[in-house]
Amino acid sequence: MRLVIVSNRLPFTAAFKDGAPEFKPSAGGLTTGLWSYLNRKTPDGTEHQDFLWMGWPGAGVPTEQEATVRTYAEQQFKSSPVFLPEESMDRFYLGFYNKTLWPLFHYFPTLTHYEEENWQEYRHVNQVFGEAVASALRPDDVLWIHDYHLMLLPKLVREKFPEMPIGFFLHIPFPSWEIFRMLPRPWREEIIDGLLGSSLLGFHTHDYVRYFLTSVLRTAGYEHHLGSLTLRDRVVKVGPVAAPVALIAGGGMTFFSSDVIFDARKAGVCRESRNQIKAHDICFDNHIAFDADCLDGACRLAAD
Repeated sequence: MRLVIVSNRLPFTAAFKDGAPEFKPSAGGLTTGLWSYLNRKTPDGTEHQDFLWMGWPGAGVPTEQEATVRTYAEQQFKSSPVFLPEESMDRFYLGFYNKTLWPLFHYFPTLTHYEEENWQEYRHVNQVFGEAVASALRPDDVLWIHDYHLMLLPKLVREKFPEMPIGFFLHIPFPSWEIFRMLPRPWREEIIDGLLGSSLLGFHTHDYVRYFLTSVLRTAGYEHHLGSLTLRDRVVKVGPVAAPVALIAGGGMTFFSSDVIFDARKAGVCRESRNQIKAHDICFDNHIAFDADCLDGACRLAAD
């Protein structure tokens, strides 16, 4: 059994100087954390299970350099690059990614843009990822998709691999229905439909799980029973995960979690660790239940 991870970025970033490729480690918690997990050793010094990591290499790669980048990815990181033009990724990253999903999912509706062109680019990038992933998958693989860049991908893969165990973890908050419904109906329906292509969906907190399940009910009409959604052809499990790590066992997927004093998510408006620490202090000092709303509000107070 092989674990296939798909994320927006790979653990390395490619750049080109005088036509020659250069490589450096990617920044960001997702790639750093995942690579540490995948590259860990067992107590006896042997490597853990077989895996493949798929994602964009961080730059538009000229056709004549694709083989070089692919070889580097395979040999150094057991990864497979998804090649996309840098212009397309700029529209994707600076468009629907940064102007729509990020502000809306972090409760800034007044900063949210709703542009059809950006939505279509988001769909296009997910489709390109879908084709690349489908061509790389083996029948006995387990697929693990990450974050809001690729919320349409689970369904795209499910259509070609109906029996594939597919996990999805969202690394940002999932908003309440009152916020999520601000997306145009066709967009939110396709996002929910895309996510429901998963076998298992993980979120950081119970609140995010509840918000997602409410949005599924209002959008697709499925009611849950103890976090399980019974679709027409299968069951989707939804739950909180304290850390974005899935336990892969016996060819299937289940939740792996641990008790933590606060959630490990990326705090929405609060990027600096000093403000995050102050935010935790505010919540503790005032004996406030430490949930997402408390953290976001406390971060704003700490930044003042």
